[in-house]
Amino acid sequence: MKEHIDVIERAGDILGALTPGALFTVCVDGEVNTMTIGWGMLGIEWRKPVFIAYIRNDRYTHELLERADCFTVNAPVPTGDAEADARVRRALGFCGSKSGRDLNKIDGLGLTLVEGEQVDAPAIAELPLTLECRIIYRRDQDTALMPDELRQSVYGGAPVYHTAYYGEVVDAYIVK
Repeated sequence: MKEHIDVIERAGDILGALTPGALFTVCVDGEVNTMTIGWGMLGIEWRKPVFIAYIRNDRYTHELLERADCFTVNAPVPTGDAEADARVRRALGFCGSKSGRDLNKIDGLGLTLVEGEQVDAPAIAELPLTLECRIIYRRDQDTALMPDELRQSVYGGAPVYHTAYYGEVVDAYIVK
């Protein structure tokens, strides 16, 4: 069961969830991969509610996103159940340190996939606050336009960057 929510009314909850991390999930040709994100923006662009995720070009998720047309953002909701909340923290740590190139993180963690309403990418029951997003724009960041201090502190001179994926939020809900 899903409780549909107004993404703008819940914007504070959604953005607040990025501090400890949220899962960013993509599905391409039946393969589901998820990774932890701590960066993102939620707002209105082109008169549409949009979530912008920044995915490094060396990530396996980036490789999949280049063939995808959608993604989900799956945020934790504190439950007050210490064991369940600890499981979510472990999942965020695991998905932020392991690559889907090497293993199936969903199976490895025993996460419960919930079919999307409007997109092919699934929700994750253990991180129930879900944004379903259809990619409407993507853009590689130009690190040459960044101040040197920022470029050094974030990228350390490495030849990596982020691609910004603009996802129109086509549905938002809490998995019950």
